Amino acid sequence: MKVVVIGALGKVARLLVPLLADGGTGPVVDVVGVVRRPEQVDRVADLGADPLLLDVENASTDEIAAALTGADAVVWSAGAGGGNPERTYAVDRDAAIRSMDAAAGAGVRRYVMVSWIGSTPEHGVPTSAGFYAYADAKLAADDHLRTTDLDWTILGPGTLTDEPPTGRIALLPETGAVPSGTDTSVPRADVAQVAAAALREPATIGRFVRFSSGDDPIPAALRKLG
Repeated sequence: MKVVVIGALGKVARLLVPLLADGGTGPVVDVVGVVRRPEQVDRVADLGADPLLLDVENASTDEIAAALTGADAVVWSAGAGGGNPERTYAVDRDAAIRSMDAAAGAGVRRYVMVSWIGSTPEHGVPTSAGFYAYADAKLAADDHLRTTDLDWTILGPGTLTDEPPTGRIALLPETGAVPSGTDTSVPRADVAQVAAAALREPATIGRFVRFSSGDDPIPAALRKLG
């Protein structure tokens, strides 16, 4: 299995890449890690992936498709990092959508999007909030993914932490606002485990997997989606 991870040095992706590359969550995977700066290449190699230098923010659909040729799956874990609404839309919406179209053009069926728990029309982020551009961009990208013929999965983790992994999650409803007062925190390391497991779990195809920390082992929780 060959997996292209776009945004390979993101806080979740740099935990995911070694999981895939060393077979920690299943069979060893041939991982390609996409980054945009030359000085990042060695860091990707140190994680166990084959580095691929590509600025997805400015790359065309055809250029992204060339990078995906021969892959079995794509994981999108890139992001603008907030702060600049124009760049947030350019990366989290526009580049993400081009990557989906590129995957389809390159014949890559499996696509896993690392999104966030609030990626629903009821996210409740006001247009005046600094976070609005991110919420709006992610929702637009996720909605586009839903219209494709790809075997897609959208991951919607809650509030991310740097705590050690637990290997356990709780699934939340795919639609609607998260009930007020719900503790949605989840370690990034567990998000990486969910992404790795989702690549191999057919029950996650066509699903928005919203989750927080919980009591169910990750593989068992994902099988419940079937």
